[in-house]
Amino acid sequence: MAGGLAQLSLPPAAPAAPARQAADRRAEVAAALAERAASLSSRSGLPVAEAGYRDLVLAAGGGPDRLTAAADLAVRIAGYDDHPVVYPRRIELARAADGWRVEREESASGPPALWDFGPVRAAPGARCLVLASADGPDPAGLVEVGDRAVPAVEELWGGGRPGRLLLELPATEERFARLLEGDPASWTDMAAVTVAAPGAPRNTPADRVLVNPEAYGRLSAFGRQVVITHEATHVATRADTRAWTPLWLSEGVADWTAYRDSGRGPRQIAPELARDVAAGKAPTELPEDRDFTAGAPGIAQAYEQSWLACELIARRYGPQRLIAFYRAVGADDGQGEDRERRTDRLLRAELGLGLAEFTRLWREDVAALKD
Repeated sequence: MAGGLAQLSLPPAAPAAPARQAADRRAEVAAALAERAASLSSRSGLPVAEAGYRDLVLAAGGGPDRLTAAADLAVRIAGYDDHPVVYPRRIELARAADGWRVEREESASGPPALWDFGPVRAAPGARCLVLASADGPDPAGLVEVGDRAVPAVEELWGGGRPGRLLLELPATEERFARLLEGDPASWTDMAAVTVAAPGAPRNTPADRVLVNPEAYGRLSAFGRQVVITHEATHVATRADTRAWTPLWLSEGVADWTAYRDSGRGPRQIAPELARDVAAGKAPTELPEDRDFTAGAPGIAQAYEQSWLACELIARRYGPQRLIAFYRAVGADDGQGEDRERRTDRLLRAELGLGLAEFTRLWREDVAALKD
C-alpha cells in the first residue's frame, strides 16, 4: 500500500524537450514574420493599411538553422481594398544571431504579387490609385485616364467601387502575363484586364485592373480611355455579374459604357466586324464565352458583336433598361436553368421579346454595317 501510494505521488513527467523547442521556434518565426509584415510598406512602396501572415506551417529546412514555412500573407491597400487580399507564400528562413530572418519569399500558389518583381511606386489620383513597378513606365498618364474613367462609369452605374478604382501597372508584358498566370504570347494584344482580388469573400467588389504596359502603350489616347473605362465598368458591375452572365452581355456592356457619347459611329467602333460583313462573313449567332479567350481568333469581332448587341438594347429601350436587364440577369440564378433559357426568359420579362427575336434584330444591325 505504501509503495503504491509512493508510486502514485510521483511527479508528472516533464514535457518533451523537442515539443518545447518546436513551440519556441514557431513563436520566433511568427515574430519575425510579424516584423516583416509591418515593414511591407517601406520595403515595397505599397500604401498598406493592414498586413499580416496567417496560418503558419513550418517544415524542416537544410539543417537545424534553416526552415521552410508556408503562410498566407493578407494585405489591404489603404482606401481601396474592403477586404485583405490573400497571397499564399512559401518562405525560406535562416537563423541569425538575433533570431530568424527571411532569405526568400515567393508565391506558393496562384499569381505572384506585383511587388514580387521589385519595389512599387504608388501614384494617387483624384478618383483612382495606380500601383506601378518602380522600374516601369511613368504611371502619371494612366492616373489621368483613370480619373476620367470613374465619373463616366458612375454616371450610369452609380457610385461605390468605381470611385476607388485601383490599377496595377507592371514594367513589362511578361510580368503582366505572370500576374495572370498566362502565356505572354496569348496576352500580346490585351491592353488591360480586371481581376478579382484573391482571398476576398465571394461577390465582394475588391477588384483591380491589371494593365499591359506594351499593348496599352501602343494605343491612341482615345483607345487608352476606352480600355480603362471598359475595365472600370467591370469593376462597377462586379456585384451584378455572375458565372451565368453571358460574356457577350458583360463585355458588351463594358464596351457600350466606354464608347457612349464618343461621337463614333458603328463602323468606327466595330471595324473588324464591318470588314467581315463586307466580305460576306457576317455572324449569325451572338458570341459564345469561348470566343473571348485571350489569343482566340476573332476575339476583336466578338467584342464588337457584343457592343452592337448592347447598343441595340440601349438604342431601342434606353440606357436604363439595358442596365436593368444586366442587373436582372445577375440577380436570377434560374435554379439550374440553362443559360440560353434564362436569357430568353429575362429578355421577355425586361424587354418584351425573346432571345430569337433579339438575335434577329441584332443580325439586322450587323448587316447594316455593310451600308
